[in-house]
Amino acid sequence: MIGRLTGLLIEKQPPGLCLDVNGVGYDIDVPMSTFYDLPEAGAKVTLYTHLAIREDAHVLYGFLRQDERATFRALIKVTGIGARTALAILSGMSSADLSAAIAQQDTALLTRIPGIGKKTAERLLLELRGKLDAIAPATPAATGQNDVLNALLALGYSDREARATVKTLPADLGVSEGIRAALKVLSS
Repeated sequence: MIGRLTGLLIEKQPPGLCLDVNGVGYDIDVPMSTFYDLPEAGAKVTLYTHLAIREDAHVLYGFLRQDERATFRALIKVTGIGARTALAILSGMSSADLSAAIAQQDTALLTRIPGIGKKTAERLLLELRGKLDAIAPATPAATGQNDVLNALLALGYSDREARATVKTLPADLGVSEGIRAALKVLSS
């Protein structure tokens, strides 16, 4: 199995990239969270990879952090979750946010991800309970940020607007302080 690749980033086209490793170009599919954190083409990059061998293709999936790869591997073990759906989940939320959603049994947060319906979200909550804690523990900050995000969504703000605002907040804020700070940011 190919576990890690280091090379020059040749090309970036969502949802994938091409990485030149000693003259060999590897096409690698990545979640959007990894894609956005990549440097410009021509830079040196190290990706943790997962090789999926199917009847019709060998597909490499890449991640900037080991916890993302471990979360991806846990996701594809869930009944009915394939690699594309796992990438969509990791594109929609970080490993820590997913761990917090699982710990809180928050189906609403999971169903906001495109392609995840209520039944799939419930299956994720059931099959991943306790399995992500060692990979990406739900930090109190991530749990509090999820509460702030849910409050903003309940107040009618769009998912994109709410997530962008929550990312600007300090991680150590409590829920009530976080909501106040978020509303202040959104009103300016």
